[in-house]
Amino acid sequence: MALSVTLHLLILGIALAGWSWTSTDHEPPPRSISARLITQQEPEPSPVVEPDDQQKRDEERRAEEQRRREEVERQRQEEEARRIAEQKRQEEQKRLQQQKEQERQEAEAKEREAQKALEEEAARQKAEAEAKERARQQAEEEKRRQEEARRKAEEEKRRQEEQRKREEAERKRQEELARQEAERKRLEAERKLREQQLEAQAEAAQKAREEEARRQQQAAAAKAREAQMLSESEKYQALIRERLSQAWYPPSSATEDMTARLQITLLPTGELAGVRLVSSSGNTAFDNSALGAVRSLSRYPIPNDRDTFERYFRQFTIEFNPRRLR
Repeated sequence: MALSVTLHLLILGIALAGWSWTSTDHEPPPRSISARLITQQEPEPSPVVEPDDQQKRDEERRAEEQRRREEVERQRQEEEARRIAEQKRQEEQKRLQQQKEQERQEAEAKEREAQKALEEEAARQKAEAEAKERARQQAEEEKRRQEEARRKAEEEKRRQEEQRKREEAERKRQEELARQEAERKRLEAERKLREQQLEAQAEAAQKAREEEARRQQQAAAAKAREAQMLSESEKYQALIRERLSQAWYPPSSATEDMTARLQITLLPTGELAGVRLVSSSGNTAFDNSALGAVRSLSRYPIPNDRDTFERYFRQFTIEFNPRRLR
């Protein structure tokens, strides 16, 4: 937009100047070819030309205006095409990422379902086995009880009542002993379980403390590394600005308000891989002088550390202004 306004103002100024220089109050000089250099100084009037030359100049000026408008439109269309292509690429990448995420989630869901089915089948088989074992034990116990009952019934016929009482007392004593032993084992099992739980909790707490200490150490190391990289980058950024300042020769038309912003891409050897004008100053000569200064350096000062180079010097921007380089 700024370039378009500047071009229109420039064309209007040329048209007004050409109209004011065709005054008929003076005798026209002989025909000659004249040229004008547009600078910041006040333009000097060119000799008056014949009407045919004036018409030819007007046609050339209109052709130049048309060419500039077409060039601006072409650049706008190219930029729009690049923007649309980038937008499509980003949308396609986002779609592929979403598709991969959906596939991963579906695979995880299937795996969970399969695991659940396996666990359910194992639980079912275990329950059936336990039920069969209980049935077998109950059957055996029932058979044993019946045999014991039959034996006792047969012995009851032979023994006296006193003997039966002693046997009953002994049976009760044995049951009590068994109950006490079972209770002792249950309490012992609960005690061991509590000890295991306490040990597991203590181990988990120790691991948590060790993990926190390791995380803090890593964070401190990363912070120190970041500070070192930043300090190193500032030193080499200053060296680059100094080299560019020495290599830059702004045009005479440059003003303190002009600023050109360039994007520089370097190789790990410090050689220039590419430079692009990101933001124009509005003055072609000024922009070209900044581009020339960037291309004039055969090798840029860069740090030896590869991480610092990749973060700060693989690609960076710099502003050219007559008062400063930033």
